[in-house]
Amino acid sequence: MSLLPEAAVGEAFAEASRFRDELYACLTVRGDELFELSDAVLCAPGAVHSAVELTLLPEHRRGHGAMYDALNRGRIDTGRLRSLLAGLPLPRFPDGRLVLAVDVSPWLRSDAPCSPDRLFCHVCGRAKTASQFIPGWPYSFVAVLEMGATSWTQILDTVRLGPADDATAGTAAQLRDVVERLIAAGQWQPGEPDIVIVTDAGYDVTRLAWVLRDLPVELIGRIRGDRVMRLPKPPRVYDPKGGRPPKHGPEFRFAKPETWPDPAVTTHTATTNYGKAVTQAWDRVHPRLTHRAAWLDHEGELPLIEGMLIRLEVEHLSKDRKAPAVWLWSSRTGSSDADVDRAWQAFLRRFDLEMSKPQCCHSRGSTSSSVVPSLFGIIAACWWSSQACRDWWPRERWWSRRSRSISSASAWITQERRGSLSWRAVTQPRVIQPKRVTRGMPMARARSVSHHSCSPSCCRSASACSQFFSSSRTTRRFSGSASWYCRRARSAA
Repeated sequence: MSLLPEAAVGEAFAEASRFRDELYACLTVRGDELFELSDAVLCAPGAVHSAVELTLLPEHRRGHGAMYDALNRGRIDTGRLRSLLAGLPLPRFPDGRLVLAVDVSPWLRSDAPCSPDRLFCHVCGRAKTASQFIPGWPYSFVAVLEMGATSWTQILDTVRLGPADDATAGTAAQLRDVVERLIAAGQWQPGEPDIVIVTDAGYDVTRLAWVLRDLPVELIGRIRGDRVMRLPKPPRVYDPKGGRPPKHGPEFRFAKPETWPDPAVTTHTATTNYGKAVTQAWDRVHPRLTHRAAWLDHEGELPLIEGMLIRLEVEHLSKDRKAPAVWLWSSRTGSSDADVDRAWQAFLRRFDLEMSKPQCCHSRGSTSSSVVPSLFGIIAACWWSSQACRDWWPRERWWSRRSRSISSASAWITQERRGSLSWRAVTQPRVIQPKRVTRGMPMARARSVSHHSCSPSCCRSASACSQFFSSSRTTRRFSGSASWYCRRARSAA
C-alpha cells in the first residue's frame, strides 16, 4: 500500500468533505436528520440493534422524535446518489480495467409478518445440508472489486427484488444502469479494456451476455458441473445429398472427460494457498437454446451465444481438503493465456463481496433492527457503512493519485489511535481492517469539513466544540473527547 506524505492529509480530508457535502445535497426531505443518522451508523461502536440506539450517540444531536420523523417522511434523491457513487475514484485491476461483481443478499424478516412483498430467501447453514428458507427481502448488490489480499469492495448500487420480478431481467437492468452511469461519469472511455462483470452459478450468465451485448462488458460466471454445452459446428463438407447444415457441434459434457476435445489454452499458475492452479479453456462453446423458460417469448431464431469455457483445478484447499474443479464461462472469445488467467482470478475476487455484505449490513446490525427498513435504511446501512469507510480509509492498493490522497488521511488517524489500538493484532502491515476503520470513524468525521457537521475548521476553539457536544442531551462524557479530537486535528493541520 502506498501512502503520501503528511502534507497530503489536508487534501484527503478535503476530498472526504466534498463527498459529504454532495451526499447531504442528495437528502431532499429531512436532510439534516438523515445526515446525522448516517453519521451515527458509521460512528456506532458496535452493531446497531435498534434505531433508537443511534439517538444516544454524540453524532446524533436531535431527539428520537426527529429520528422517527426522518424514517417515516424523509426522502433521498436516489438517482443523484447513484451518480455520485459512480463518479468516485474506483479501484482497478493492474491493466486498468474495472471489475464488477453482482450478488443477492437477503434482509431476513421472519418476525415481521405484516411486511409486504416478502420472499422465501435461501440461507446457508453451518453444515453442507443445513440450508433453509427464511422469509425476507432479497437485495441485489453491485460492487467494484480489486486485486490484492483484501476484502474491501466499493458498492455502487443495490436494488430490492420483488415477488413478480425476474431475477435475470432485473439483474440485467440493474447492470445496464450501473454501466451507463460509469460511462457517463468518465470511468470508461472508448479504447479502454471492457468492464468485467463476475457472477455466481445462480445467474444465467449466457442470457446476461446476450441482453448486455451492446455494452462494453465481458461476463464471467460460474456454471454447474453437470451442464451439457455444444462445441462450434465443424467446417461444412460438400454432401451431394444436400440438407440443412448443422447449427451446433458435438456435445461437451462436463461430467464426461471423453467428450472433451483438446483445449485451446492451458495455463499453469503457482498459488500461495492452493498449490498449482491448472486451467483448460475451450473456445466458442455455447449452450443449445430452446423455446422454453426465459426464451419462451423470444421472437425469431434463437441466438448462438458463444464464449470461452474455462475449467479451473487446484491441488488442494485450505487444511489439505480436496478441491473440486470449477467451471467458468466467459463471453469473450479468442482469449489468450493472459485473458484466461485474468478471468479466473477476477472470479476469485468475487468472494470479497461476500465479506463486504456482512461488514456493511450484519456488523452494523441492520438485519437485527426492529424498524422496518425504508429507502433511507438500505442506503444508510449498506452504502454509507461501506462507501464512506471506503473513501476515508485505505485499500491495499490505490491506482489513482486522487485515491492515494485519501489513504494518507487514514495514516494520520492510525498514528493518532495507535496507542489505543496497539493491543490488537494487525494481520498485515499498514493495512487497516474494517473493524479498525469503524473505531476511528468518529475522529475522521470530526476532521472532515462539512457545513452540516462540527469539524476543526468550523470551530473557532476547542471549547466551542466541547460546548457543542455537551449541549446534546445524551451524555457529557463526550465533551472532553471532542475537544481532544479538535486539538489534535488542528495541531496536525
